[in-house]
Amino acid sequence: MNINSTVISGYQALSDIGYLIKDKRRVLLVTDKNIAAIPAVRAVMAQARSPDRRVDIIDSVPPEPSQHDVARILASLEVRDVDMVIGIGGGSVLDVAKLFSVLCVPGAPTLDALLAGEKPRARVASMLIPTTAGTGSEATPNAILAIPEQETKVGIISPIMLPDIVALAPELTTSMPAHIAASTGIDALCHLIECFTATVANPVSDNYALIGLKKLFASLETAVAEPANLGARLDMLWASYYGGAAIAHAGTHLVHAMSYPLGGKYHIPHGVANAILLAPCMRFVRPAAVKKFARAYDLLPTADTSLDEEEKSHALVDYFAALVKRLRLPASLDELGIAADNLSYLVTAALDVQRLMKNVPAPVSAADVRGIYLALFPQKNY
Repeated sequence: MNINSTVISGYQALSDIGYLIKDKRRVLLVTDKNIAAIPAVRAVMAQARSPDRRVDIIDSVPPEPSQHDVARILASLEVRDVDMVIGIGGGSVLDVAKLFSVLCVPGAPTLDALLAGEKPRARVASMLIPTTAGTGSEATPNAILAIPEQETKVGIISPIMLPDIVALAPELTTSMPAHIAASTGIDALCHLIECFTATVANPVSDNYALIGLKKLFASLETAVAEPANLGARLDMLWASYYGGAAIAHAGTHLVHAMSYPLGGKYHIPHGVANAILLAPCMRFVRPAAVKKFARAYDLLPTADTSLDEEEKSHALVDYFAALVKRLRLPASLDELGIAADNLSYLVTAALDVQRLMKNVPAPVSAADVRGIYLALFPQKNY
């Protein structure tokens, strides 16, 4: 899959956004109300407007949007003759912006048709501007929607949705609260390490994953602790982008498959669900991915290069567990009020995510999945 987006990055990379969209006459800008209130984002929105350009703003995208949310927003659009869609926000906003870029094309498949598997045929011009550093949505061909009736999420996937322009502007991420910076950062980490170890990994995805992991290991904790540190924030935007690019060429596996039911049924934020599952899932995967775990471990600034590969693989899993703890993210489902009597549902729902389960580098049984979920209830015996 080719990623043909033009990427611009750095402080004030969007100071001349008017030039980037100079030939556009009707722009649909997709965001949410919290993001739209950020001064740096408001400045970008103001620069996008001009006397000869109409900018329609959709600022009602909710967290973890469902197909009903997208249908409602789409129905509210008076006209769809836009020639560019700009998404500014986190992964949910960017996913919805990608969907609108194909749904606004005259004669495009309906949302229901896309959910049923029909592929987009075209899109209008698009620009994606992430304000969190986690999903990498700006570099993936995926748009993820919750399906409340099935208590899960599904992905609409097509390379057509990859944008023309990606802008990585660190000043747009500095208002992100520490817990959001932490959980979205762990999401990026999951993308990188899962794609690196997936059965469908390849030299292209490996290259993206290794570059992204090095940036993330060096900058995640600094970015969380020092929100005004633009260097660390930009490194995290790039780590997130590389995670998305790795997904575009490979795919995630066990962590994401097991986190989908936590988001779909219990509405646990995606990054938080991934953080809870990261160490337990990687502990399960480790024996099948010792060499790759060792390569990833060597990218840690504190790596002990005297260890052998087996020791490095164990040390990487230990690092993941300690990192989640240092970032003060939940480490058990107990903390989120999810009772163990939901285990049967969770196991069945996770195993149903075969799109991702097939990428796990080791055979996974229902007993294996149950055991991993059980590890998230450490204070009880079942």
